[in-house]
Amino acid sequence: MGYLDSVLLSASLNQSVSGVSPVTGGGLSQDSKFSYGYASSPGKRSSMEDYYETRIDGVDGEIVGLFGVFDGHGGARAAEYVKHNLFSNLIKHPKFISDTKSAIAESYSHTDSELLKSDNNSQIKDAGSTASTAILVGNRLLVANVGDSRAVICRSGNAFAASRDHKPDQSDERRRIEDAGGFVMWAGTWRVGGVLAVSRAFGDKLLKQFVVADPEIQEEKIDDSLEFLILASDGLWDVVTNDEAVAMVKPIKSPEDAAKTLMQEASQRGSADNITVVVVRFLAHKL
Repeated sequence: MGYLDSVLLSASLNQSVSGVSPVTGGGLSQDSKFSYGYASSPGKRSSMEDYYETRIDGVDGEIVGLFGVFDGHGGARAAEYVKHNLFSNLIKHPKFISDTKSAIAESYSHTDSELLKSDNNSQIKDAGSTASTAILVGNRLLVANVGDSRAVICRSGNAFAASRDHKPDQSDERRRIEDAGGFVMWAGTWRVGGVLAVSRAFGDKLLKQFVVADPEIQEEKIDDSLEFLILASDGLWDVVTNDEAVAMVKPIKSPEDAAKTLMQEASQRGSADNITVVVVRFLAHKL
């Protein structure tokens, strides 16, 4: 399938046994245009519901990079399903190269539908997952997001959010939920139906009418000013700001070391969640 590392094996080892040591790794694209690294740890949690994907493939003669962080809730099943199916569905989409944004949106929707169908005979009705993904095609970076995992880029030395966290108390999200017949209430934090703290996600069958898997997609040009990208679950962003994360990554050449540094910093700051970080460095203009 074009994998450059043992991410499937390492993810499986990391997420099948609670309390295991953090997993890290990385690689370089065949055309040397970008390098990447990842780090993932259960943190203080007894179970692991974060998944990640770092994949490089060839589509219509073009090398493409596909990176994602998937933070599960109600168990790990939904996040695991999205990890194993979202990018495979995307690169098979007939418009992947010609109309990448449409291909991403339709692949998100299709993957969510298939996940819900696969749960028909399951007792897991409240399992869901965020998805923060980055697709590298030619000189384009497309970030697609559902939920509160986040993508942040460094351009010309400055931090910019490349995605928006989907929270139920945001005015447009609350309006969408209420227009669909749902409600948002405070229960320790703002929650859809008093249950779920994100307003968009894969899965969540019982709340699907209100909790959609429609991604917000932002496109960035890959040029000399674009330095690196950080994808991470809220285990990082709950305790580290966008600016702080970018400042920590800047002096670290190795994306794997950068991802590991962010993961360790989040842990030291007391993050109570699973922590997963993917860092992608853009190299073409530095060769």
